[in-house]
Amino acid sequence: MRGKKIKIRYVIAAVMFEILTIPAVQSVQAESCPDLRVVFARGSGGERWTDKNYLAFKEALRAKLATTSLSYEFIDLDYPAVGVGLDNLSVTAGAFFGAGDAYEFGDSVNTGVKNLAKMVNSTTCPYTRYVIGGYSQGAMVISKALGSLRSDKLIYAATFGDPKLYLPEGKGLLPAACRGENLSDYRMYVPDCQAYKGLLGAYIPYEPEALAGKVGTWCNRRDIFCSSHLSISDHTGYVGENLYEDASRVIFSKITQYFKLPNRVASPHDTAILLDSTGSMSGMIDKYKAEALRLATETLESGGRVALFDYRDLDDPYDLHKHCDFETCTLEVFQNELETILTEGGDDFDESLLSAAFHTMKALNWKQGSTKSLVILTDANFLAPDRDGITFDEVINLSKRIDPVNFYIITNEYTAEYYTEMAKQTDGKVVTNLDELSLLTDYIMARYDSLPRVEETAAPTVLPTLEVFDAESVSEEAVRVDFATTGTRTLVALNGKILGIAEGNAVVISGLKAPADNVITLTPLGDDMRGEPVELTHVFVSPPKAPNTGRL
Repeated sequence: MRGKKIKIRYVIAAVMFEILTIPAVQSVQAESCPDLRVVFARGSGGERWTDKNYLAFKEALRAKLATTSLSYEFIDLDYPAVGVGLDNLSVTAGAFFGAGDAYEFGDSVNTGVKNLAKMVNSTTCPYTRYVIGGYSQGAMVISKALGSLRSDKLIYAATFGDPKLYLPEGKGLLPAACRGENLSDYRMYVPDCQAYKGLLGAYIPYEPEALAGKVGTWCNRRDIFCSSHLSISDHTGYVGENLYEDASRVIFSKITQYFKLPNRVASPHDTAILLDSTGSMSGMIDKYKAEALRLATETLESGGRVALFDYRDLDDPYDLHKHCDFETCTLEVFQNELETILTEGGDDFDESLLSAAFHTMKALNWKQGSTKSLVILTDANFLAPDRDGITFDEVINLSKRIDPVNFYIITNEYTAEYYTEMAKQTDGKVVTNLDELSLLTDYIMARYDSLPRVEETAAPTVLPTLEVFDAESVSEEAVRVDFATTGTRTLVALNGKILGIAEGNAVVISGLKAPADNVITLTPLGDDMRGEPVELTHVFVSPPKAPNTGRL
């Protein structure tokens, strides 16, 4: 950078593609304090109370809440949700862009944040709890407000198509997300493994520490605002893709857990129980069997399916034994077969769990759309690789390919550390206290089937890049920026408002505010991908007025 007047930092700018409109305001004052308020912040230009995204979010949750005894109400957040437009889709290098009212969009978001915080943090209804959600500009309202909301009053916050999304696992030439690693816990459905930051940049941290486990984000497959792709239709397709229905399962699970209510609308369960039957298990086998029967009973009564296997060590010798599978395991069959399992053998410490888990998963006809669990009851470590050559990675990869199958390992405190990574890799749990078995059953039954968190790929697409060479003022209210890019076009924005798309390696931006920090953002675009933008802050100060000489 040669000029001295420009400060550069790297973030992402915003652009909204809806038509400018100021929605009519309709106020609602609750006359009572319900158990739950569900608040939704609509996207740019959306009409309050009639916006399709608000209605889809409301209906998906309302159908589930109707199965409970909770009192609840739905609120479409009172804020402008101002629309912004995109003009001049093909502007050549050096063209003039009219900035318009660059700060209106930010004012709209800030109004939403203020109104949301006032509602959630109010002391008027101290026992009312909140679920909040938002789409597009409304998602920005939610994610920006999170740090200012009372964590004790918030059950869950869901964002959809957030232009301020932050997923650190999506950064780099071969992002961790493309290997299925280090996924953010709030990443509920973001199939693009290269999704890193939204078009408007990112709120970091995206999930405040006080709200751990209470935040989730959904980004449609090629959504221009939150993925690395450029699809506007994916941004407007959250209703058609049933993403609000998917989110409602997550949210309803959180609600029922908070209020300690049964979740009668969770997806059907496929639960396989794999029991270590070596001699050392004799002291705890009765407790294990009792909880296995309870889990099987609840699974079957909820419309799910169960299977039962037991294993020891291939060197015992003792092959994996199937007692009943998803098609044959009635409650009566399960109970009878459970009683036949005896504890014998096991002269050494490590058992053939990897082989048993692999072949159990392969032997079963897992139902698409079911929540899939493998419950392992053992007091010993596993051989890695196993005696038949099966490796830890093979077991994990098969689990993920199936949908995945979540591993829940019940063991003692001495062997728990051996299973931590297995549970982590399959999004399961390790339980060591026998008194917690019933809690684990409750947790498993509250699980829901959801869309895959990410689609892994071994060969991510190379994203376009941009490098700024120079930026200097050319008039009182304009600046020229010279740059190089590997993209075919460059998205240009000023103060969070899109100005147009430039072709070439230079652009003159007019309409700067004075005195103010003017944020100029250049985002490289390829044929179907966008790269990480470069942001420049131009501190523009009006020149001093000439002295009055008394002459015309």
